[in-house]
Amino acid sequence: MTTPKIWHIEEVRNAKSLNEENTDFDLEINHPEFGWIPYTLTPDDPDGSISNSELLSMMGSSYAQYVPPTSEEIITQQAASVRFQRDMLLKTHVDPIVSNNLRWNDMTDSQRTEWTDYRTALLDITDQSGFPQNVTWPTVPEGYGFR
Repeated sequence: MTTPKIWHIEEVRNAKSLNEENTDFDLEINHPEFGWIPYTLTPDDPDGSISNSELLSMMGSSYAQYVPPTSEEIITQQAASVRFQRDMLLKTHVDPIVSNNLRWNDMTDSQRTEWTDYRTALLDITDQSGFPQNVTWPTVPEGYGFR
């Protein structure tokens, strides 16, 4: 087993706390081989090729304090998360069904209606009154192993 190379960092900049406890930081380090690169400093980093204690010592108290997200930012993040989940369901559940003529033509009219309604409900998820904090997800139609 080879010993990992230990990199000695001499400069840091743009440090920003990621939590109220000021234990995790995003910053840039001047890496001796790669130049200025982004780096996330966490106390439980198992890598050990860069000394986090040295970085903390270099930073001292010269870092941007943690600023919790605003209500608007939280809602924006929630909306993005719901849209991402919806898009994944469309991609993994709906598209393989409706884009496959053999599967689609093999279905009954009732099954096609269920899948069409499911797709429409997913597309309309952002129109729900509780969006994005309180979303009611439509039920996946039976068949094709998606339940």
